[in-house]
Amino acid sequence: MSEADRAIERAQAACSESFIAASGPGGQNVNKVATAVQLRLNVYALRLAPAVFQRFRELAGTRLTASGELVLTARQFRTQEANRADARERMAQLIAKAHDLPEKRAKSRLNRVGKVQRLKGKKIRSAVKAGRGRISPND
Repeated sequence: MSEADRAIERAQAACSESFIAASGPGGQNVNKVATAVQLRLNVYALRLAPAVFQRFRELAGTRLTASGELVLTARQFRTQEANRADARERMAQLIAKAHDLPEKRAKSRLNRVGKVQRLKGKKIRSAVKAGRGRISPND
């Protein structure tokens, strides 16, 4: 079992859900039944590694409160169960994505010909821009 899977299991156990009235599809059902789900999770309870926690904070954005609580609201579907499953799935995806290491960028190295061409292009562009200046009466 990977570290991401363990974190997702801890999150499933530590999260709390509340049902709120939702807007959107559902007709009269919307007025009677609270179908939207608001999922709350204390991120510190996940015990994430510092690098993973940093990526998680960036991914969560405004859904993460100042006190370290992740708040996800799911109101896409007409039933509580579907919205509940959607919120839990989005939480799991967020945690799994935070555990993915970004790929290392390989440094590119310019060869001599490429460097000469780049400098030649800069000289040409410089000459074009120099020609745009004010014209003095002495010239």
